Amino acid sequence: MEQAVIFVFGAINYVAIEILWRGHSHWTMAVAGGLCAMLIYVFNKEYTNMHLIYKCISGAVIITSVELVTGLIVNMVLKWNVWDYSRQPFNFLGQVCLGYFAYWFLLCIPLIKIFDYFTNVLKK
Repeated sequence: MEQAVIFVFGAINYVAIEILWRGHSHWTMAVAGGLCAMLIYVFNKEYTNMHLIYKCISGAVIITSVELVTGLIVNMVLKWNVWDYSRQPFNFLGQVCLGYFAYWFLLCIPLIKIFDYFTNVLKK
C-alpha cells in the first residue's frame, strides 16, 4: 500500500510538472513518474544517513535512467514522439540531456524532504 501511494504521488506530480513546464503531457509520463518516485523513495529509505547532496545526485540518476529507458521505448521503438531533447546541449539520443539532469537534481531536494516526512509519519 505504501509504495502504491508513492507511485500515485509520483505519477500525478510528474504529469503536473510537465503540464506546467511544457503545457501538455502523455500517459507514459505518469508511469515513468510513478516509477521514479517509487525508486527514489525506496533508495531514500535504504540510505537514510546519506547526505542530501548524494541522495539528490542518486535521484537525478534514477530519474534520468527511467527517462532514458522510457524514451528509448516510446520515442525510438514505438515512434510516439512524446519528447525530443535533440536540440538541447549535451543530449544523448535526444532522450535525456544534462540540463534536465540538473533540474531533476534540484527537484529531488523537496522530494526527498517530503519522503523523509512521509517515512517518519509511517513509523509512528
